[in-house]
Amino acid sequence: MNAPRHARPVLLIVDDEAANLQLLRQILQNDYALLFAKDGARALELARQERPALILLDVMMPGMSGHDVCRQLKAEPLTAAIPVIFVTALNDMRDELSGFEAGAVDYITKPLSPAIVRARVRTHLSLVRIDELKETRLQIVQRLGLAAEYKDNETGLHVIRMSHFARVLGVAAGLDDTAADDLLHAAPMHDVGKIGIPDRILQKPGKLDADEWSVMQTHASIGADIIGEHAGGGMLALAREIALSHHEKWDGSGYPRGLAGEAIPLAGRIVAVADVFDALTSVRPYKRAWPVTDAVGYLQQQKGLHFDGALVDLFVQQLPAIDAIRLRWAEQGEHHALA
Repeated sequence: MNAPRHARPVLLIVDDEAANLQLLRQILQNDYALLFAKDGARALELARQERPALILLDVMMPGMSGHDVCRQLKAEPLTAAIPVIFVTALNDMRDELSGFEAGAVDYITKPLSPAIVRARVRTHLSLVRIDELKETRLQIVQRLGLAAEYKDNETGLHVIRMSHFARVLGVAAGLDDTAADDLLHAAPMHDVGKIGIPDRILQKPGKLDADEWSVMQTHASIGADIIGEHAGGGMLALAREIALSHHEKWDGSGYPRGLAGEAIPLAGRIVAVADVFDALTSVRPYKRAWPVTDAVGYLQQQKGLHFDGALVDLFVQQLPAIDAIRLRWAEQGEHHALA
C-alpha cells in the first residue's frame, strides 16, 4: 500500500541524465514525494525553497559538480542539516572519500539496485527522524522547566543562565562534553515540582511559616515524580536526579532526604551552586540583585555547609565565563550587578 501523499517525505533527486532521473522515479515514487533537478544551480534553488528530507545527488554533472553542490548545501544554515546521498558511477575509494569529505552521509554506486536504494533512503530518513525526536524531547523538557519558573517569582532567563553555569562548572569538575551537555539540558527541570505547590505558598510575599515551608519542600519529590523513573541513564534520568537532590546540603541539613557530602549526586551539588548564585545576582520582586562580589562571598561562607567547597572554588575560578553568560542573558534592571 502506498503512503498517503501528504504524509510522504520529500526527496530531491539531482542528475543531468533524464534516464537516471526516470529510474529513480520508478524506484521511489510509491513511497516519497519527489522533486527533480538536472543541474547544481537548480538543485540548490529547490533545496532552499522546499527543504527536502533527503537529497540523492549525482557527482559528475556539467558545470557545478555534485561535490560542489554538497559543499554549498552544508555551508548554508537553511540546508546544512539535509542528508545527502551521492549516486554515481564513480567507485574508487578516493572518490568515495571525497564524497564524505564534502558532507555526504552515504554513497550509492551505479548501476542501481532498487532494493539498495530503498534501504539506504529508509535508513537515513530514520536517522533524521531519531534526531528530530531527540530535539522535540529536549524542547519539551526545556518548556516544562520554563513552566515552573513562570509559576514562581522567577523568569525563563533564570533557567537558561543557571543551566549554562552548571555546564561550565561541570566541565571544570571533570565532566566530558557529552555529560556536560546532558547537565545543560537536564538542569532546567530542577524546580519543575513547583508546579505542584499551591500559589498561596509559592507566591507568598513574606516569609513562610513552618507548615508552609514543609509544603514547599515537597517540590523536590514532586519534581522527581513528574519526570519519572528512566532506566539506563540518559538526560531524563539525570533531570530526575537533579530535581531530587539540588536542595540537599553538604552538611546534611538539606531536603528531601537529608543527604550529606558526596552522598549527594555530583549533578545536584553542581546545580545547587549554579542555582543559588543566579538567584542571588538576579532581580526578584522581593529583592534587588546582589553584586557578584557579595554573591561569591556568600558561596565561600557556605563552603562545607550548604555547598561542596571544591565546587565553590572551581566556580570562582570560572567567573570570567560565568560573567559572559550573565551578560548574554541579562534581564532589564540586572546590568548593574554585572560588575
